[in-house]
Amino acid sequence: MTAPHVLIAYASRNRGTAEIADWIGLTLTAEGVPADVRAAADIQDLCGYTAVVLGSGLYAGRWLRDATRFARGHRVALRAVPVWLFSSGPLDSSAAERDIPPVNGVVKVADELDAVEHATFGGRLVPGAHGLVARMILSRGRGGDFRDRAQVRAWARRIAATAALERPQLI
Repeated sequence: MTAPHVLIAYASRNRGTAEIADWIGLTLTAEGVPADVRAAADIQDLCGYTAVVLGSGLYAGRWLRDATRFARGHRVALRAVPVWLFSSGPLDSSAAERDIPPVNGVVKVADELDAVEHATFGGRLVPGAHGLVARMILSRGRGGDFRDRAQVRAWARRIAATAALERPQLI
């Protein structure tokens, strides 16, 4: 068996989702599962990975284009290993209070990749965020940081504990 090595790929406009990806990577590593955290747009090759975690911020109810392009462009390789998906986005405490199902576009990605699981985490929108809609939301006083680090870490620990990580690596 090949030792587990996980790729955490993410799409993030304002670094909130990137930080969630970092938390996942740090937790996996602390649990003895080596992990690399990289922007989805920068990944050319999946060689050497035994599992993938793919996440994106939600904007207008959709994943960012870099995440969906990554899933589509690496579909064959991703179907050969366990894949977990995550979204970040609700600008309230709802994601910490209950499971929020994936949006329709993410359901399609999950089905195409035969994903193990999807999780939705709270989002973050703080002053200085990029994008007209983000600035409009902030101007109405609806921003903030609603990410729950303990929730993210617990999810990452479940990934680390999964026997499915022992599948053969991508070649």
